[in-house]
Amino acid sequence: MAGDSSFTDRPTDEREQSRLEQAASSIAAALTRDRVWLGIALVVAAVVVGLYYRSHPYPAYGAGLYLSIAEEILAHGYRPPMRISGYTAEGVPFVYPPVGFYVTAVLLDVGVDPMTLTRFLPGVVSTVAVIPFYYLAREILGSTPRAGVTASIFAATPVVLQWHISAGGIVRSPAFLFTLTGLYCGIRLFRGNHRRWLAPAAILFGLTLLTHPTYTVFFGASYVLVWLFYDRSSTGLVAGAAVATGGLVIASPWIAYTVSTHGLEIFAGAAGTHGGLVQTRSPFRVLSELGRPIAAGRTMSLWYLLTLLGGGYLIARRRFFIPAWFLVSIVLLHERRFAFVPGTMAIGALMTAPRHLGADETYQYATRWLLRGVTAGLVVLLVAMGGFYAVGTPLHGGTSQPSFVDEEDATAMEWVDEELPADADFVVAGDAAEWFPYLSDRTILVGPWGVEWNSPAAYRHHLQTYRRLSHCHAETCLSKQLRRADVRPDYVYVPKGTYTVRGIETQQRPRMRRSLVRSDDYRLVYENRGVMIFRVR
Repeated sequence: MAGDSSFTDRPTDEREQSRLEQAASSIAAALTRDRVWLGIALVVAAVVVGLYYRSHPYPAYGAGLYLSIAEEILAHGYRPPMRISGYTAEGVPFVYPPVGFYVTAVLLDVGVDPMTLTRFLPGVVSTVAVIPFYYLAREILGSTPRAGVTASIFAATPVVLQWHISAGGIVRSPAFLFTLTGLYCGIRLFRGNHRRWLAPAAILFGLTLLTHPTYTVFFGASYVLVWLFYDRSSTGLVAGAAVATGGLVIASPWIAYTVSTHGLEIFAGAAGTHGGLVQTRSPFRVLSELGRPIAAGRTMSLWYLLTLLGGGYLIARRRFFIPAWFLVSIVLLHERRFAFVPGTMAIGALMTAPRHLGADETYQYATRWLLRGVTAGLVVLLVAMGGFYAVGTPLHGGTSQPSFVDEEDATAMEWVDEELPADADFVVAGDAAEWFPYLSDRTILVGPWGVEWNSPAAYRHHLQTYRRLSHCHAETCLSKQLRRADVRPDYVYVPKGTYTVRGIETQQRPRMRRSLVRSDDYRLVYENRGVMIFRVR
């Protein structure tokens, strides 16, 4: 009987083994598809970042203040400094969330060159950030190919590249990585009721709090939306509150130190600058801001158009989360880098949408491959446009990802460091001013960087004065603006040829040099192909 029982159970065992083998095969196939699609997206990200490296011997935008903060941290034995000197006569308080600066300080401490750090670290971290974005898109879009297409587009989206691969990405790109990874944890937490994601979500929210305040707002607002669309239970609400509480507990030592040192009002003051930390707009303003980029014919116009078409497609399919997420990001936050997290998902959903092709098999086959070809061509076009943007040649002309300093600036600032008195004060025209205190070890009297932590009034004053001085093209204008602002520098640093003011390309006129040389109030003490330095008498 025992033998008979064993014989009759064998087919069941074989069927069970077959099911297990099929399940293992399906998992292996899914993992392979994930690796392929994620690999494609990472290759796109690496190529775009590589193009940026090749075209930028100096990093885009500014990180002089960030490097100065890291140097001050080192000078204080890794204790937080009170103020950062060099940026205005009084300096600026150190109230920034600390994680990015401490990581930078450690890398500088082990011997990494500062310029090399600001060129390479942001791009590396931004490439890594494509990984959590891919898995986030897969969870929301429900398809590996859709996630792969979306992640490839995301890796080349100009507004995402702009602030994450440039110099200031030493702080922003880690915040972006923490945010995207935290959003993936949030989707798993609320959609699947997987409470094991609660601890990593809280840790990532805490790290985001400790890295950048604006990313923290996007993190929190996105969690509220995920809960509203995918959970809406009291248990989920408690889980979201636990994430917020856990993050605040992790960040509490820094918050307590900063409040006790600088006071709570310093945060409220800074939140009122840069247009405010949270933006609110009327419906007509929102519609205008969505339509204007499309009409402008700029690099991002195609992204906006495809995002709106993708949002319309999703709404027609009664899938409202991504369009709502995009609109909330536009309404609440001034930066488009956040809106195009859901925005690229809308594009990916549009491009990979299933089509009803009719009953004829030959027609279906031909049409399916035609649509695939069109989709592939459009993705290649978007990636190519992102690559052109990264190297500084956007669709509308001009420049993108401009370097605030070049070889002539670096040489001039080195001369200042070696030849001029240590207590000399400067007014620097153009965006090279952001790097000047770090590279020359001298003070600029006018500049908006970090001044938001002093007060909104101080920030507005310095920003307006800096813009007026930087757009001067004659000695009379420069002298008038210095008197108007009651600024008395020892030296003025004036760019020649093409330079940027707040990232916008400007051309210095030849009469600027002629008028300064002829003036009795200024004496030329240094000049190279790109820079003039005058002593103010």
